[in-house]
Amino acid sequence: MDWDLNTLKKEYKKIQSRYTLPEFQELNENFSVEKIADYETDILIREIRRFISDKFSNYIKIIENILNPVSAPLFVFSVNNSLSEQEKKRLTKIYEILAKLEIKMVNLDLEFSEKKEADFIKNSFKMWKEIRKDLLKITSKIIENFDNEAELKKSDYLG
Repeated sequence: MDWDLNTLKKEYKKIQSRYTLPEFQELNENFSVEKIADYETDILIREIRRFISDKFSNYIKIIENILNPVSAPLFVFSVNNSLSEQEKKRLTKIYEILAKLEIKMVNLDLEFSEKKEADFIKNSFKMWKEIRKDLLKITSKIIENFDNEAELKKSDYLG
């Protein structure tokens, strides 16, 4: 069978109906699962979970650098200083949620179960919709502070 985006969607539809998973479009918008169409797989549900896992792992690294900027790039220190204690606490909570998911991902890698993979996708997608809102608020504030700092530096330089 040729593996392309349409095939991916058809195969996903089968799994989706079996386990009441989120709509393909929603998963794709949040986790870029359409990239799975670039290669053939016998275990689609595991590949979808891995795409979700990869995104979560990347966010864990970013949040860890912000909360604990030991060997982080220099810009992270100003990001850290621009966050309130409440925002840092929320980031810590998000970090803990994602870290627990990371451990579950290891477990799934060690012992395959289609049902457990499906449960992970459902539960993590639901959780993602919640923490995404907080991450968006926090990153928006970081961007705003970067822009404000840049304006201050520009006015200092010209003044």
